Amino acid sequence: MTEQKDTEQGKSQRTIIGKVISDKMSKTIVVQIERKVKHPLYGKFVRRFSKMYAHDEDNTCRIGDLVMIKQSSPLSKTKRWMLVEILKREEQ
Repeated sequence: MTEQKDTEQGKSQRTIIGKVISDKMSKTIVVQIERKVKHPLYGKFVRRFSKMYAHDEDNTCRIGDLVMIKQSSPLSKTKRWMLVEILKREEQ
């Protein structure tokens, strides 16, 4: 959805806003990122999706929440992101 770069003491950390699509794992959420890419031949904008695994220390996120995650050092084989904040809760 959105990508920003923050500078903390000279380091550049990417922050991304996305939607939680899975919270089944312990202390891990799966966040879906949507980006729009222009088709090279036809010029139409096409939606592309990526899945990011993020660390959720307190297991506070639920499916459907809009969250902000930031890039971090590797936490496991696939986990490279950490939860910063929950921007919008999905109503149950």
